[in-house]
Amino acid sequence: MSATPTDLRGREADAMARARELGASVLGTTSANPAVGAVILASDGTPVGEGATAPPGGPHAEVAALAQAGERARGGTAVVTLEPCAHTGRTGPCADALIAGGVSRVVVAVPEPTELAGGGAERLRAAGIEVEVGVERGAAEEGALAAWLTGVREQRPFVIWKAAATLDGRVAAADGTSRWITGEEARAAVHRLRATCDAVVVGSGTALTDDPQLTVRDAEGRLAGRQPLRVVVDRRGRLPGTARLLDQAAPTHVSRAGTPADLLAELFDRDVRRILLEGGPTLAAAFLRAGLVDEVLVHLAPTLLGAGSSLVGDLGISTMADALSLRIVDLIPMGGDVQIRLVPTRHTGGDQHADGGS
Repeated sequence: MSATPTDLRGREADAMARARELGASVLGTTSANPAVGAVILASDGTPVGEGATAPPGGPHAEVAALAQAGERARGGTAVVTLEPCAHTGRTGPCADALIAGGVSRVVVAVPEPTELAGGGAERLRAAGIEVEVGVERGAAEEGALAAWLTGVREQRPFVIWKAAATLDGRVAAADGTSRWITGEEARAAVHRLRATCDAVVVGSGTALTDDPQLTVRDAEGRLAGRQPLRVVVDRRGRLPGTARLLDQAAPTHVSRAGTPADLLAELFDRDVRRILLEGGPTLAAAFLRAGLVDEVLVHLAPTLLGAGSSLVGDLGISTMADALSLRIVDLIPMGGDVQIRLVPTRHTGGDQHADGGS
């Protein structure tokens, strides 16, 4: 029995959710291209192909999904998180691939925001293909496409500030010790998060105090095959040649940028689109003061110190009316700890040097 229109709509919704998952699965590997996911449904609504954006130079999500679907794509539906491109770069236009694949309908979450790659929907319609744009757009824009869209709209990378703190907001004890505030499950989550980013950033203060390696490791402690760029903000040239950040485990960039905006511009030019800010309170405060934090991830441990370094440095706020406001997106128990994900709803003003070692 053939699927009803209601059934097909439901399967398209499921396919869009899967497409978002596929896009998220390749975060950290596609920059400067967007992390797109695509699912091909046969004419009866059965999923027959799926794909995600390959590293630059490789096939886009739609092409990978069509290759998996083969002839089963004919008369079917392509569900994709971003409007198929209509231009030729290192690969051919995805709109043309969908036309050649014989699909009869294309469902899109986010319309193409750039002039260079725009026109895909129009090209598909001109070929007689039904196109619906804007389906679950908000969820797609807040998901795997968020970093790329920030780059398109603001010409800078998307910034995630990650911190681990005690219940009273301390990131280190009075004697400077900070290992380990959180448990193994939270620390493993950090490695998974690093793997989704193009760069991990710390200031010279953190580099000197903790001598971190900032690599991505698997559950067995082995180095992952792909490592994000390690970035140290070191305006004063204090990083010693013996620092673990300078080993061969991953690429490293030492920056002399004077402000967060300067640093982001520098990294944007290197095709960095998604940054994990792991520096200390001073570096975090500099980015927050500049309004350049897009997401906050705090791992909160159920312990108290009563003294020691605070979660964030001086934000230049002297009254509650000026407090920086954030919205909780989700709370996830993580072993004995809690992961809190937040987004700023308003920003502080002002500016501050980007160097975390002041």
